[in-house]
Amino acid sequence: MLFVALLLVFSLLAAVPVRLGLPGPTSWPKRMRLALALALLLIGADHWLTPARYLAMMPPYLPWHLELVLLTGACEIAGALGLLWPRTRRLAGGLLALYFVCVFPANLHNALHGLQVDGLPSVQWYYWLRLPFQPLIILWTLYAAEWLHWPQPFSSRGERSPAHR
Repeated sequence: MLFVALLLVFSLLAAVPVRLGLPGPTSWPKRMRLALALALLLIGADHWLTPARYLAMMPPYLPWHLELVLLTGACEIAGALGLLWPRTRRLAGGLLALYFVCVFPANLHNALHGLQVDGLPSVQWYYWLRLPFQPLIILWTLYAAEWLHWPQPFSSRGERSPAHR
């Protein structure tokens, strides 16, 4: 849920310069992409700086816990950087969406079995509440990486408008 909160806050902050007449990201996909990249950079770095927090989230059926925590942090950082370059944006977005699908079983495991981690709530309902946000994060990622285009304004002839091609 921290991740979703970061996405929302960073997206709204990205809109402020434009509202003040300053240069900044002018479309919601650009704002959402910037917010996603910033959130992923922060969370990815946190995997490397405080791996113990993420080690506690690792299901026992997975091997190499520390290595997986560091790898997932690296994936988040690489995905964030990939989103920022137009040539790699769609690839990074597709791989990040797949990544978010792959970490869902660990989130489900935490909801089913509880979790005691410093800095995270110890109540089990918190981990159940996180689960429905996973599809939202995947959709956010695909929209920010321009895999999805919504809403799609159409002309009177049923064609997409030039601004959304």
